[in-house]
Amino acid sequence: MKRSHLNQIPEQAVSHNRAIKKKAMLKLGDLPHLTNFSQARFAPGQIAFAHSHTDMHEVFFVESGAGIIRINETNYPLEPGVCIAVEPEEEHEIINTGEHDLVITYFGIQA
Repeated sequence: MKRSHLNQIPEQAVSHNRAIKKKAMLKLGDLPHLTNFSQARFAPGQIAFAHSHTDMHEVFFVESGAGIIRINETNYPLEPGVCIAVEPEEEHEIINTGEHDLVITYFGIQA
């Protein structure tokens, strides 16, 4: 059994933009095939720059805020309740286009 609480997890930088902070509730090695289970906060205007992964799927769930996710150069709106799954090799970028923090909970699964 593993237990964590967001209020007790230290913030760390998101690898695609060090200014964006996340809290990793689970990390690589905690569960088979899971690369991470985290929550990230994007301040207005912040961007997790375009990138892709060869070795994992990523699933994003929007908790609050507004933005877009650009997948292979196509924009998709992000709003509370939206869930997006990104396949390996799909280039993706997340942008907070709103006036408040964009809060996304996400996880990765090894391909």
